[in-house]
Amino acid sequence: MIVLAVVLYRVAKYCLVYLMIVTARKTKTKFDDLLVSNKTAKYAAQLLPLWFIKHSVPVILVRFDYWEGIFATVVRVYIIILVLYIIRTILSALRDYLKSLRRFSDKPIDSYLQVIMITLTTYGVIMIIMLIFNTKPATLLTTFGAISAIILLIFKDTILGFVASIQVSVNDMVRIGDWITMTKFGADGDVIEINLATVKVRNFDNTTTTIPTYSLISDSFQNWRGMLDSPGRRIKRHILIKSHSIRFLEDLDIERLKSIQLIKEYLETRSADINKFNAQRNIDKSVLINGRNLTNFGVFRKYITQYLSHYPGIQKDMILLCRQLQPTPNGIPLEIYCFSADKRFENYEYIMADIFDHIFAAVPYFDLELFEFQQAVEPTNT
Repeated sequence: MIVLAVVLYRVAKYCLVYLMIVTARKTKTKFDDLLVSNKTAKYAAQLLPLWFIKHSVPVILVRFDYWEGIFATVVRVYIIILVLYIIRTILSALRDYLKSLRRFSDKPIDSYLQVIMITLTTYGVIMIIMLIFNTKPATLLTTFGAISAIILLIFKDTILGFVASIQVSVNDMVRIGDWITMTKFGADGDVIEINLATVKVRNFDNTTTTIPTYSLISDSFQNWRGMLDSPGRRIKRHILIKSHSIRFLEDLDIERLKSIQLIKEYLETRSADINKFNAQRNIDKSVLINGRNLTNFGVFRKYITQYLSHYPGIQKDMILLCRQLQPTPNGIPLEIYCFSADKRFENYEYIMADIFDHIFAAVPYFDLELFEFQQAVEPTNT
């Protein structure tokens, strides 16, 4: 029986593997290629000799009922385990095939297949217990019901992970390839794997952070997918201007600033409107504060806006502004709010640095001063 079983296995293995390889070469789909690489045919070939052994044992051990029952149980248990292995190789091939498709590449395929495998394994374990102990399904289920609390405690993380995987997928919270930031776990990088229990993130320093899947719905995290899908990446940064350097502009100051091309037309138009307004109302301009006036801070804001609107690296179709924020003890914040047309990290940082290099150098032209914290030095007695 053993010799014939080995011969049947060799023949079945050769035929199935050869047939699967020939089929994989002739078809365009990659699924059968993945079945070959996962050795599905090798495991499936064992079913034929097992079927032969199962039907041969009762004939060989016809007068040995005790040993016949043991061998029959062993063969049936092995068949159940073998079927689980075959299903596992098919699911592995299906996982690799779905991940190769663009529309499934960012889905948590591992989580779903793990749930299917856990369910089938649980069913297989129940069948094996029933075979070994010759137990009825009702009795076994009653026993499992009595220890359900322990089972739930053991598989708590698995159950929570399964629920989280479904919610993450249905709500489209995270995809494979998304850049996420989760400060609690020190994660800041791209998602490379989503499975039933964990989410793996490759950080930008090439380290790997493992996050429990359930934490994605129980804790807060930041997903940068919206920024990557949008036309631009936001630049939001401010500088601090000393408040005592802000003043009204006199005629000589305006004439001097007209030499700056970006604001020449603005100064001419704005000055004409202000002079007309003051003249119509007989404003006494011997005191500069009377009537309407231009300030060096306001003109500087206009200059920055013009500079940004002409800068080639800025996305012109999105919000672009230079705004004044609430004054602070360290000065008056002047914030630049715009969007970089290039979202790549290196180019984004270069564009932002280039803009602020120019702004820092332009501040003195408007008789403004940047705030710099200086620690007071106590005089020493000599």
